[in-house]
Amino acid sequence: MRSYKSLNDVVGWLVFAIATLTYLLTLEPTASFWDCGEFIACSYKLLVPHPPGAPTFLLLGRIFSLFSFGDVTKVSVLVNALSALSSSFTVLFLFWSITMLAKKLVLHRPVAGHTVPGTPEPTQGQTLLILGAGVVGALSFAFSDSFWFNAVEGEVYAMSSLCTAAVVWIMLKWENRAHEADSDKWLILIAYVIGLSIGVHLLNLLAVPALAFIYYYRRTQNPTTMGGMITLVVSLVIVGLILAGIIPGLPTLAGSFEVFFVNSAGLPFNSGIIIFLVLFIGLLWFGFRYSFSKKSRLVNTAMLSLVFILIGYTSYLIIPIRSSYHPTINENNPEDVLSFVSYLKREQYGDRPLLYGPQFNARPIRYEDGAPRYVREGDKYVVAEKRQNIVYDDADKMLLPRIYSPQPEHLYNYQKWVDVREGVKPTMGQNLSFLFRYQMGHQFWRYFLWNYVGRESDIQQSGGLWPWNAGKAGLPERVAESPARNNFFAIPLILGLIGLFFHARRDSRNAFIVGLLFVFTGLAIVVYLNQPPIEPRERDYTFTGATYAFAIWIGLSVLGIAELLRKVLQADTARAIAASAIGLLAPAILVAQGWNDHDRSDRYNSVDSAKNLLNSLQPNAIVFTNGDNDTFPLWYAQEVEGVRTDVRVAVLSYLNTDWYIEQMRRRAYESQPLPISMPADRYKQGTNDYLPYAENPAVQEVNLKQFVDLVKQNSDLLKVSYGEGQPSMMSFPTRKFYLDVDTAAVEKLGLIPADRRKQLVSRMEWDMGKGAIEKKNLVILDMLATNNWKRPIYFSSTVAGSDFMNLQPYFQLEGMAYRVLPLKDPNYEPRSSDEGYVEKNIMFENMMKKFAFRNLNKPGIFYDENNLRFPANYRDKFARLANAYLAAGDKVKAKQVLDKAFEAMPDETIPYDYYSPQFVPALVTVGDQARAQDIMDKMTGRAQVALAYYQTHNPALFDIESQTYLLGLQSVYRAAEQVGDQARATKALELLQQYYPRQ
Repeated sequence: MRSYKSLNDVVGWLVFAIATLTYLLTLEPTASFWDCGEFIACSYKLLVPHPPGAPTFLLLGRIFSLFSFGDVTKVSVLVNALSALSSSFTVLFLFWSITMLAKKLVLHRPVAGHTVPGTPEPTQGQTLLILGAGVVGALSFAFSDSFWFNAVEGEVYAMSSLCTAAVVWIMLKWENRAHEADSDKWLILIAYVIGLSIGVHLLNLLAVPALAFIYYYRRTQNPTTMGGMITLVVSLVIVGLILAGIIPGLPTLAGSFEVFFVNSAGLPFNSGIIIFLVLFIGLLWFGFRYSFSKKSRLVNTAMLSLVFILIGYTSYLIIPIRSSYHPTINENNPEDVLSFVSYLKREQYGDRPLLYGPQFNARPIRYEDGAPRYVREGDKYVVAEKRQNIVYDDADKMLLPRIYSPQPEHLYNYQKWVDVREGVKPTMGQNLSFLFRYQMGHQFWRYFLWNYVGRESDIQQSGGLWPWNAGKAGLPERVAESPARNNFFAIPLILGLIGLFFHARRDSRNAFIVGLLFVFTGLAIVVYLNQPPIEPRERDYTFTGATYAFAIWIGLSVLGIAELLRKVLQADTARAIAASAIGLLAPAILVAQGWNDHDRSDRYNSVDSAKNLLNSLQPNAIVFTNGDNDTFPLWYAQEVEGVRTDVRVAVLSYLNTDWYIEQMRRRAYESQPLPISMPADRYKQGTNDYLPYAENPAVQEVNLKQFVDLVKQNSDLLKVSYGEGQPSMMSFPTRKFYLDVDTAAVEKLGLIPADRRKQLVSRMEWDMGKGAIEKKNLVILDMLATNNWKRPIYFSSTVAGSDFMNLQPYFQLEGMAYRVLPLKDPNYEPRSSDEGYVEKNIMFENMMKKFAFRNLNKPGIFYDENNLRFPANYRDKFARLANAYLAAGDKVKAKQVLDKAFEAMPDETIPYDYYSPQFVPALVTVGDQARAQDIMDKMTGRAQVALAYYQTHNPALFDIESQTYLLGLQSVYRAAEQVGDQARATKALELLQQYYPRQ
């Protein structure tokens, strides 16, 4: 038989191969939703993503993308494969970590003190037992829900897990070699990996306390409670020094040097940074000289560790270097040390109270100037703005504030978990109740159950699936038939608990270390993040470090089971085989249940949605979008695959910042700068961030071009002040805006469709409403006033109606976007959800010939909630186009559109949504009565079952999920009424009346 070391290596690489094959087979072939499109695009061209960036990931992603050899469609696969391989190596390091821990338990090796050289080799039975533990634990983690999800997309969390797994494995290697003269090299390697991990994600730092205890137990003959407490405090100080002292601290100090030596000493730009670097390197030299003079191994190792953390951290230099070249994606424009500090601190996202701070209805008593933001002006740095810090009454502050968000929608959701009332200060008990019930219970333990017990469905806020509620009786079809409905019968959990108890009994110190890793990568994150009561997406990917730690115990359960079998099976080999076979039930059931909902190999929806939106637009267009899922796939399509680079994508939330507006005023590929006439000083941060409505009865209406000119001139005519001593600010005096249109010039541009010539107006009029004009609205108004209709301007159809500024009467629907034109829709109704005049010919050409709907009709592909939102949008547009043709009396074209809609997205693959009943009148008109009835019957039946289930069995989800079904029933009712189907209309109405009182 081969030696243990040889077998440990071979089996480890075999586990690696299994994990790699699994991830590559289930890999998403394009850019997924959320941040993946941004990260793939930024990796491909080394662009600057959202703060705090991920330079290590970007650099490695760039290397992987080079293997596309010019085939841009392969870039996304390669960057996704980087995550797959990162995950596979995580599994490999986990395997070797488990076998090291298992070997100690099997051979009864000491934990503290010096390891005795020449420890005997494990016997055949012991070897099988140790390797079985490694295989069971590693594969259980490999096939766990959250980790597998991260492994098949181009995001940073897979690589972050790799960094955590690597430092744990290296530390265990050091523990086995701590008696060797050069053992400190392993500690220095850990420091380097931690430095690199800063350029991926900060989650890796949470492993430091566990590593500190490995060091303490190994270096201390007789550990004590006091020694353990000191070790914990020191480890937390190390985390704090890295988190606050190194990451933002050193650049902040460098920035202070730079401002002082440029502004006060009159030196040229970057002089302060050079002086700071010289002084800092001098301090490092002094530290090393001190360690040599004192012959202090500890100080020398600490200094080397600091240097190697800094070497790893230098990956961040790619951010300001690339930003200085003004790339097409350059978020926050961190091109100098001062803006780079703001970028690192994620200042744009604001702060959350952690240990002490205001509660949700705290009263601000004043505002204080915070840290200034400097910009270069002439040969000095000048203050562009000062961040305003809110000062609250001490009576409104409390320890451990968990109920802190003042947003109205958050108050409503707080009340689902604790009995808080508006205007009443929450008690400490209520704060702790929210911490334990929502933040720990719902946002951590629920996610933990997903991984090792089961999951109810992919519906957001759905819970873990326990064996006793695994039945399908009365379940909504969306839940019962979801591939994400996974039942593991709690087998992995039970095995993990066996491993935990066995580990704690046999080796309490190492069990404590694993437990510490579990707590700091799980529950401690919950306390640190202080999440509000509702999130835009599930955050389970944050806690994979905890599922990693628990997988160690799943692996060690093999040893515990073998111990339980000792009386039944005397032979070591037979006992090891039996225990390993029982343990393998965990990864077997995980992969069997999880394959179908983690297999993304045939999903193209996110990138197709981006291309379809871009192909909705005329040449050289400007399109306003929302963030994340609206924008990042567009960035991927343009930056990587080069799709429609003539289009300028403008993100509405970013248009509230000066750095983004400045970028929009530059050329990008084939797109000319945006037609923004305002000078930079009128949109810099702190200037015109919002313009309030200040009614002036003398002004009945305002000319848009004159209004923009007045804003550019900073005219006193628009200034208002809200109190003595308060600075004046620009406002708008009336809700009524108008824009004169040169109809002759517009006609020459040839942008008016033949069927809309009579709708051309010489004056556009709209009501801005009483809400404030934000900077983004001001920019859009400026472009409307300046553009003179030379470039097509669009709003994505997914943009919130509040951002349309009541311009809907002048919208023209051409696909997945609304074009703004000086043509007034004669059929527009303010309360109608059908916005935009349907330009049939353009829309038919786009949707029927240009759009791609790859695999939306292919059975067996799992589409989760995010992937179902865009097909719903398609259905809405298909229905509107079909109804427009019917209104024009063209049944032939209408039927072609309807056939295409149901061919591209049948109910079997993309279930009917609340837009689907819009098809009913059109289907009846073209003679497809059966399909029309099928839509109404299926949607009514599904709503009936779902509403009854959520009301009875899951009240927490009722308020969320019922809205979808009630909207669908409303749509069914209207459709049935429209086609005269009273029986179906009555049934839908009765259900609406039954469940609406709950609202």
